[in-house]
Amino acid sequence: MLDIHWLNTFVTLARLEHFGKTANELHMTQPNVSLHIKQLEQTTRVKLIERNPFRLTQAGERLLQSAQNTLMELQICQADLNAINDLCQGTLTIAASDIISRLLLIGPFQLFKQEFPGIDLSLLNTTSSQAAELVKSAKADLGFVMAQKESQPLHFTELQQVKWCALGDGLKEWQQGKFGDNNEEPTLILLGHDTRTRDLIDSALPKLNLPKYRVMEVGSVDAQIDWAEAGFGVAIVPEFSLHPKLNLQTAISPLPEFPTTSLGYIVRQNQVLSRAIKQLLHWVDEEIISSQRVK
Repeated sequence: MLDIHWLNTFVTLARLEHFGKTANELHMTQPNVSLHIKQLEQTTRVKLIERNPFRLTQAGERLLQSAQNTLMELQICQADLNAINDLCQGTLTIAASDIISRLLLIGPFQLFKQEFPGIDLSLLNTTSSQAAELVKSAKADLGFVMAQKESQPLHFTELQQVKWCALGDGLKEWQQGKFGDNNEEPTLILLGHDTRTRDLIDSALPKLNLPKYRVMEVGSVDAQIDWAEAGFGVAIVPEFSLHPKLNLQTAISPLPEFPTTSLGYIVRQNQVLSRAIKQLLHWVDEEIISSQRVK
């Protein structure tokens, strides 16, 4: 019988390709990592790894695929059992981008902590693409994403439509080819790390009708807004990201020609949702309705 702990050690070692790093990640000693691999090889009666240099054998590659699927299924099963039992203690893990977290989740999280004090909220700050992978592998119970494409084994529920705007002075002049006295190319300030959102925006940039431009990439929507406010260019951002911002000094230009996208949440298909998750989603819905009233 294969021990689940041996399989977890083997999968982690295959990913990190280093015994010491595997021991650190799993909070084990390095000799125990070696022992798990030895026990696994003795039980399967096949050699699974070569050490110098590290590589998986053909048998190791085959076991890795099965072990990854087994561990994922067990994790999904445990998450569903927790939901069925209406777990009142433990951890609820949410994957969301920084902008979605701050604009939509702070208020609902505060209510959640009051209603479910025994459940810890764990927030993973990710891109939409990373959030999808975390939910798919059951490393996150729930993901909030933009521009999600419906795909197995995930189910996407739209919460609101996202429209785009340009924040920054001079866009109309630039569109007319007026670049100022020094004839400097205009700068578009774009998000640099969320590939799914960038794919959407990049394909729409020709609709700005700019003769030429250069791109400045930053790490967050807040950084886009700050750089645009400081006069370093025009930021292309979701309209909802500007709602909580007070006293913006630069021009805001709606971009109706840009394609709208969806903001919503993802869960695994056929995932059992606990009462706690359902209540959190209800509070997020209320947060969105409240933010739309104050536009």
